[in-house]
Amino acid sequence: MATLFYGWRVVGVCFVAAVLTWGFGVFGASVYLAEVTRAQSWSVSLVSVAVTAYYISNALSLSVIGGAIDRFGSRPVFIFGALALGGGVAWIGHVAETWQLFGAFIIMGLGYASLSLTSLSATIAPWFERHQGRSVAIALTGASVGAILIVPLLVTTIEQFGFQAALSGGGCLIVALLVPLSLIILRHRNPRDLGLGRDGDALTETGIGASKTAPGPHWTRRRAIRSAALWSISIAFALALTTQVGFLVHHLNLAAPVLGVSGAAWLVSVTGMSAFIGRLLLVRIADSINLRRYTSAILATQALVFGLIAIAPGTTTLICGSLIFGFCQGQITTLSPIIVRREFRAVSYGAIYGFVATVIQFSSSFGPMRFG
Repeated sequence: MATLFYGWRVVGVCFVAAVLTWGFGVFGASVYLAEVTRAQSWSVSLVSVAVTAYYISNALSLSVIGGAIDRFGSRPVFIFGALALGGGVAWIGHVAETWQLFGAFIIMGLGYASLSLTSLSATIAPWFERHQGRSVAIALTGASVGAILIVPLLVTTIEQFGFQAALSGGGCLIVALLVPLSLIILRHRNPRDLGLGRDGDALTETGIGASKTAPGPHWTRRRAIRSAALWSISIAFALALTTQVGFLVHHLNLAAPVLGVSGAAWLVSVTGMSAFIGRLLLVRIADSINLRRYTSAILATQALVFGLIAIAPGTTTLICGSLIFGFCQGQITTLSPIIVRREFRAVSYGAIYGFVATVIQFSSSFGPMRFG
């Protein structure tokens, strides 16, 4: 019986990290915004600025995080991320002053950066060549699972046990799952540690593996930053994610007047399910399509959906628009690392994608504040 290639275990850890990071750190933000404004009588605009500070702290950390993974490996970065994200989530449940609100979100932002697209894709990059698109897409389906499971779980737990207890339990869950997995599975940094090449192939004279494709140019971060190809990726996804993040943070509040709090929570969950379906499609096709053309079509579709929600608000438009938005959103957040990995190879991938992610996240950081 063939032994499972160790790289797929690494993908499994990244999948769990994505479930917790997007569940508590991205989709959960709409729950925190609603609960904190209600509990402390703070304005939506104030809490939205704190959420923006969360995304800015994430954006400013990404370049450092990508370089740290290239240099030191993923294990210490993942452990730090679990402690920061878990601690930040728990602290949000106990905030009573505005400085505590901002402090909790900033710490949570550092945790999010350590477990974000940059970290997950940089962790996976050294392990795969033929299946680099599929492996990243599989790991990031965890983001959709996080939306499907965590948001309803948070709402239900808050209703039964209160906001403080729910978020304290959530923070403990993040640490209890990710720290042991990081210690056990992420002790190997790349397949060469196991005497293998990428995709589990035998090592070749290059030390990479039989699946290696044509080498192409050697991309350093400095050279990549000077290329139009990298900037076209950065700008396109920065614009898309600015709108997308703003919508996600305020999705619950937008839907609650129409569907009620519980109904809005389930719409957020179903939107996550739609994103999950989109990512499953990407798992099947990512390694065999022109990714730039496909991305353009997805971006155009999502733009059309936002336009319809804006000019024709109503229950039907909101529900249908949310489902289509989710289908596109699940792929948009997954496509940028796959395109960068395909076009700029695995060497210094963490540092190169760390730059792209910094541009994307810094721009999208202002989405919650603008929508708020």
